[in-house]
Amino acid sequence: MSSSAPTLPARLTVVVPCYNERANVAPLIARLEAALRGIAWEAVFVDDNSPDGTAAAVREIAAHDPRIRCLRRVGRRGLSSAVIEGALSSSAEFVAVIDGDMQHDETRLKPMLAKLAAGEGDIAIGSRYVEGGGAAGLAGGFRQRLSRLGIRFAQLFLPAPVSDPMSGFFMMRRQRFEEIAPRLAGSGFKILLDLLFNARPPLRVVEIPFEFRARAFGESKLDALVLTQFAGLLIDRVLRGAVPLRFIAFAGVGLVGVGANLASLAVGRALGLGFALAQAIATVIAMGVNFQLNNTLTYRDQRLRGGRLWRGLVLFMLFCGIGAVADLGIARTLYEDHNSLTVAGAAGAIVAVVWNYAISATLVWRAR
Repeated sequence: MSSSAPTLPARLTVVVPCYNERANVAPLIARLEAALRGIAWEAVFVDDNSPDGTAAAVREIAAHDPRIRCLRRVGRRGLSSAVIEGALSSSAEFVAVIDGDMQHDETRLKPMLAKLAAGEGDIAIGSRYVEGGGAAGLAGGFRQRLSRLGIRFAQLFLPAPVSDPMSGFFMMRRQRFEEIAPRLAGSGFKILLDLLFNARPPLRVVEIPFEFRARAFGESKLDALVLTQFAGLLIDRVLRGAVPLRFIAFAGVGLVGVGANLASLAVGRALGLGFALAQAIATVIAMGVNFQLNNTLTYRDQRLRGGRLWRGLVLFMLFCGIGAVADLGIARTLYEDHNSLTVAGAAGAIVAVVWNYAISATLVWRAR
């Protein structure tokens, strides 16, 4: 690896969002150097405070190679927001995004740059699903089905045909990215989809085939929660941003909580408990379910851990108890008036969910 600084300003900034990728840092930089020989480039690793020392590994190399930079983020997480911050830190003509796990083929960066420089498109996307591409690195049937499902769903809403809208490997002019950035949701994992939805006028797409490699080190970030966040992004785009993405996720979790409430209430009544006692137990169970799902999904970028997790749970239960009192009163009144278990339980649970949202945003998962 060269230790001398390039004499020209970077023409290309490669943004590498990462979390727990320490073992991949040095090999990825070496591959970028080989793939981009003859091009003035830099790499910006945006690290979400990885506990494995990813930032330290980047800085060790950056100490003698000024092409390498590290943005270490504390108190916030998420691939999309990491890409936005990394791209906006650049002064290069072009910005590319590549995963830190080396599953993307860095040798395709040059063809991407050539296509964009020739004016053949506004964004060059590395695609696994055009001729010459492949998705062999998606180990396991579950991950492959998850990816295909997301692609088919996204293609229903895209303004122009794209074979691989779930790709995290792409390049575009920095100025165009900056024009779109204020309209981006900045949450979740599918930044490419967000860019395609929000570009005005629509981006002209050129797709470059690449073979998706198997991961050598670390663990995959693709799971059912990512697909859930992706679905939320699609709903947010269909609603044209009228409803905050976080509220959409919270509302979805609330529906699960309502289901848990009703199921627990039915079990309690079947066991012979009085309505008030059964509803009280069901409410506590629903609050517990809501807290766990919101911590895992809705507030994934502000996830509570360790002592803060228990503190958050106590606050959630304590202040949501006020909502639970209203829940019990409304539910019992409706039950006595209409003798409908479903209507009474659902109405009480909805009151609790609305109250819980206010508490969650202001006290439990408040921005630090």
